Amino acid sequence: MSRPIITLTTDYGSSDHFTAVMKGVILSINPEVEIVDLTHGVLPHDILDGALAIGQTYKYFPPKTVHVVVVDPGVGTERRPVLVAGDQHYFVGPDNGVLSSVYDQSESLHVWNIISEHYFRQPVSKTFHGRDIFAPVAAWLTKSWQPSSFGEPISDFTRFAVPRAKVTGNKIQGTVLRADHFGNLITNVTAEDLPGILASDGKLTVSVGTGQVTKMVETFAQGAAGEPVALIGSSGYLEICVNKGSAARTLGAKRGSEVSVEMKNP
Repeated sequence: MSRPIITLTTDYGSSDHFTAVMKGVILSINPEVEIVDLTHGVLPHDILDGALAIGQTYKYFPPKTVHVVVVDPGVGTERRPVLVAGDQHYFVGPDNGVLSSVYDQSESLHVWNIISEHYFRQPVSKTFHGRDIFAPVAAWLTKSWQPSSFGEPISDFTRFAVPRAKVTGNKIQGTVLRADHFGNLITNVTAEDLPGILASDGKLTVSVGTGQVTKMVETFAQGAAGEPVALIGSSGYLEICVNKGSAARTLGAKRGSEVSVEMKNP
């Protein structure tokens, strides 16, 4: 049988010891686990950014992968730790909405409040549940595959709606969900919001930050150097990019910037 997989998604960054400690805890419990870093570059304390990161990634992993998601500004408070079985994957993290995108995409969904403390690393720190609760629970799960043994089922888990674009006639109002490492602006406007543009040679004007974009392309390289262009990215969202440059810097836009799209028939 293949080795069990545990993935890690956090806002811990790469300069501190936190991620390495979690890996050590996991491997101490189950040395057969293969650990994959999804990202540790989630914006600090940003639950929505964490939700987007895991929501766009987990389906590309094999069935029975266990995903640990730790973006947890409420660590040590009364917020609950949860274990989730969603379709063919498992998730471990805080009950603060960081798994909302997973909930939205799952047809079969079971959520447990983790209360079986004998699975925890003792003593449990008030400030590092990634080490003392989430990492050990994920590791023990890969040994038993009995999620119900970790706690009690709940239906009042925390979730929020990922912001959606508003379509009114030939106009769309949206927002920038995030700027990636290359400075591409990923919006919440989807391919489904733009049927006229994608099905014909219709034209559009995208207003974002300090500028406007009027050219729709299929690849990054189709834009002239320094020219902001629009395309449908690999995640299905409208993105604003600059060939070999940063759209975020060029347009002075960032996460939360308003996006206005106006479509015109040819």
